[in-house]
Amino acid sequence: MHIQTHASSRVISFFAIHSIELLQFCSAASNARFDFSSQDGERNGLRARKLPPAAIDFQAPHAGRNHEESTMSKLQVLTPANSQLIFIDQQPQMAFGVQSIDRQTLKNNVVGLAKAARIFDIPTTITTVETESFSGNTFPELLGVFPENDILERTSMNSWDDQNVRDALAKNAAGGAKKIVVSGLWTEVCNTTFALSALNDVPDYEIYMVADASGGTSLEAHNRAMDRMVQAGVIPVTWQQVLLEWQRDWARKETYNAVTSLVKEHSGAYGMGIDYAVTHVHGGAERVSHGKRIGPNPAK
Repeated sequence: MHIQTHASSRVISFFAIHSIELLQFCSAASNARFDFSSQDGERNGLRARKLPPAAIDFQAPHAGRNHEESTMSKLQVLTPANSQLIFIDQQPQMAFGVQSIDRQTLKNNVVGLAKAARIFDIPTTITTVETESFSGNTFPELLGVFPENDILERTSMNSWDDQNVRDALAKNAAGGAKKIVVSGLWTEVCNTTFALSALNDVPDYEIYMVADASGGTSLEAHNRAMDRMVQAGVIPVTWQQVLLEWQRDWARKETYNAVTSLVKEHSGAYGMGIDYAVTHVHGGAERVSHGKRIGPNPAK
């Protein structure tokens, strides 16, 4: 028993001593860089040669941007002041190929998102690809929300390849709108290439991909594209999520009526619930006029 205790003490002492030596080595290594390219060194022709601390560069890509600041920024909710919106190729020929979402639902969500942006005066860019030769005109319901907006035509599938698109986004970002909300077709091509390219070239941008106002050629294509973008730092959202982040507080009466009206029109069950609450919980009037209610009159 005495022998085992003595042996254990020696083992503990051994590891304690060598742990201290390891910490000292790591401390020195943190302030130095080693070059193993020497041809006249020891052990298989390699010798560690200490270089000046200035030679060390542990910075990640986009060194001009603090990673912690970038992460924290993504924790900030969307606001009308920090957001801009881009619609990419919301055109009929592109919609014909969508299989990841019901196309009528897609169109409803796209127009709902557009109207939300209008309510909160969000800077909005509309871009199209090969309108005359292939894709057709942008959904008229979308254009009707922004009748004064220019339409930025492209040949590239990647919107980031077009200078007019870059300039429009940069102009909006200069005013603080660096969170770019994206709705486009198709998710796996036009949305993905734009998102990755924009983030690669302008690390101050953040991309918020509206999953239910975008569509892919299959559910698998849409989902894998969303996965790829999320892995690259894109934030997935839904159109109603964006709307309600912009509203944030129901005490904001200047947009309250417009938001609830939009929800009634485009949010399905949520809108039905608001109609019910107004009339059957709060005793408000119905929002449409109709003929008088007759009955019941059981058949004899």
